[in-house]
Amino acid sequence: MRRLLIVAALALGTGAAVPAVAQAPLDQAKQAGLVGERPDGLVGFVAGTVPADIRALVDRINAQRLDRYAQVARTNGASVESVQAVAGRQLIERTPAGQYVMTPSGDWRRK
Repeated sequence: MRRLLIVAALALGTGAAVPAVAQAPLDQAKQAGLVGERPDGLVGFVAGTVPADIRALVDRINAQRLDRYAQVARTNGASVESVQAVAGRQLIERTPAGQYVMTPSGDWRRK
């Protein structure tokens, strides 16, 4: 089952759970250091003050990711949390140097 989770989470990639129209603004917000990847497979706010359009984008992306994680969990008979953990690890691994990722302790660090 773990292998299925990994394969399914790989399909999520950095953009598979996010429509192409949202990926470019997300990438720009990551490059600007406003947002980063979290260990739970969601996007988080690095900066305290983030423009409303970026907040709305992150809310939309996180909702889409959670829907996708729930689908993968149902398909594999796993918990959503386990799918999120696998996806989070993969998304953090794929994050380019210079962008922010959240550590398991909840601190942001530049990769």
